[in-house]
Amino acid sequence: MTDQTKIALITGASRGLGAALAEALAPEYHIVAVARTTGGLEELDDRIQAKGGAATLAPMDIADPNAMATLCRGIHDRWGKVDLWLHTAIHTSALTPTHFIDPKEWAKALNTNATATSVLIPYVAPLLGESGHAVFFDDPKAGEKFYGIYGATKGAQMALARSWQLETERTGPRVSIVEPAPMPTAVRARFHPGEDRGALTSPTDEAARILASL
Repeated sequence: MTDQTKIALITGASRGLGAALAEALAPEYHIVAVARTTGGLEELDDRIQAKGGAATLAPMDIADPNAMATLCRGIHDRWGKVDLWLHTAIHTSALTPTHFIDPKEWAKALNTNATATSVLIPYVAPLLGESGHAVFFDDPKAGEKFYGIYGATKGAQMALARSWQLETERTGPRVSIVEPAPMPTAVRARFHPGEDRGALTSPTDEAARILASL
């Protein structure tokens, strides 16, 4: 690889939209794929290689600040930059009435959805520089019944992204926020069990639409 290699960092890359985005971007980009599921990452790597692309697999938990520091330092030492960061990682909590929220589940969702984002933005921003591009994925559920944990923590993540977006309008990096169409992912299945998944947009098609819009 040369210094001209374009680097796409995808947090939450092992399945669903993150995996579809990784496949769509290869081989134009070298993919740095981050997820907790090693098996999912290895399967993604096989599909990327079959398309003539290449990936670096990072089986890490984004809620671990030390792991994310190691990841970003490794990217800096190897390539010195990130051209595109797609943050699809999310923790989905089961729907529950607000007065039945489990403290442990709340802490897990808060750490993954909000706190990890507050750590990753300062870590990744120097790699993006002025010309890089960060993309976040909105799912506005805040305030809906039974979505207390997910809605609040996802809403906190998007508040961070929107603040960063406004702060970097003139200086860069570019920050985009998109709202994906409903897809037959594991995330949606947890919220909508039993729905007709055939009527939903495939992650592959949605990844193509999102990347075209960017």
